[in-house]
Amino acid sequence: MTISNSRMFRSLFCMPTFALGADTLSGHAYPEQQQGVWIAKNFQFHTGEVFPELKLGYTTLGRPTGMPVLVLHGTAGTGTGMITNKDFSGELFGPGQPLDANKYFIILPDAIGMGRSSKPSDGLRAKFPKYNYDDMVSAQYRLVTEGLGVKHLHLLIGNSMGGMHAWLWGIKYPDFMDTLVPMAATPSAMSGRNWMMRRLIIDMIRRDPEWMDGNYTIQPKSLQFATVFFNVGTSGGDQGLYRLAPTSERADEVLDKRLTADFKADANDNLYQWESSRDYDPAPHVEKIKARVLAINSEDDERNPPSLGLMDRILARIPDAKLYLIPASPQTSGHGTTAQAKWWKAQVAALLKDAPTK
Repeated sequence: MTISNSRMFRSLFCMPTFALGADTLSGHAYPEQQQGVWIAKNFQFHTGEVFPELKLGYTTLGRPTGMPVLVLHGTAGTGTGMITNKDFSGELFGPGQPLDANKYFIILPDAIGMGRSSKPSDGLRAKFPKYNYDDMVSAQYRLVTEGLGVKHLHLLIGNSMGGMHAWLWGIKYPDFMDTLVPMAATPSAMSGRNWMMRRLIIDMIRRDPEWMDGNYTIQPKSLQFATVFFNVGTSGGDQGLYRLAPTSERADEVLDKRLTADFKADANDNLYQWESSRDYDPAPHVEKIKARVLAINSEDDERNPPSLGLMDRILARIPDAKLYLIPASPQTSGHGTTAQAKWWKAQVAALLKDAPTK
């Protein structure tokens, strides 16, 4: 099936690349900071549907002559969001830091369905192709190779959904990177609490009368509630949430603040984002990975609980793979811990110090 409407695609997707001031996206002055949109022609989804022009947003830091690094964001995030999160970028991309943008060429793409990349809210709504993680990784590969002309990555690092994408990159393109750092992600089938909670957020929106089969005129009220519900259930950590809410009164204050906060999101975009993980399962193919792997998880990660033992069993099948498990504490935040680079930047720096370079 080919999706076509040339006039609509020209107006929505033909956007120019443009430069940003060095401190536009964060408080740090990163060299050669750029944003842009690249068009992937005739992109075929796993469903067989073909997009004549798939829009792929990206941000880069540093000069193209630097050692290439690919940084992948989580669900509902953006590449730009990885920079504006100072707990992440402020620990990594500055002078002398592990991914100094004066040394590395850092690529931060927007995944399909998010940011400046093509997504349901661009106009197709529920007629947008039902993409999955394989589609998202294929699109990232085309952006990196065809759009930016990169032939090899020194490091690929991803967090949460980006971590799951990192596992798929290692399998689909095993010779394309020297080192692989999947964070807050297990290389096994989407299952258990992780999928159950995703199903609940999906069904909560779909069953809202305001959703109207994706043809809503106002954003369904369930969207913000479902998002807060999901985040409380799958992120924050037991000790971290107790520190924030040691009493019921304090817990109410935390919830009330989240439920009434300014919230800008699109219900269809969110549905697609969560559903795209349904068939994720790299476990049968991890032996294909050739890169040196440093998997980083946290002890209190609700979506990837170490108690299941999945990570240890699967990493044993990868020749050059190690796990760094961040200890839980009142200062960690469960699945959200790895978004704070202070917990793991030393381990990544050590990895890069003696990593092979092709």
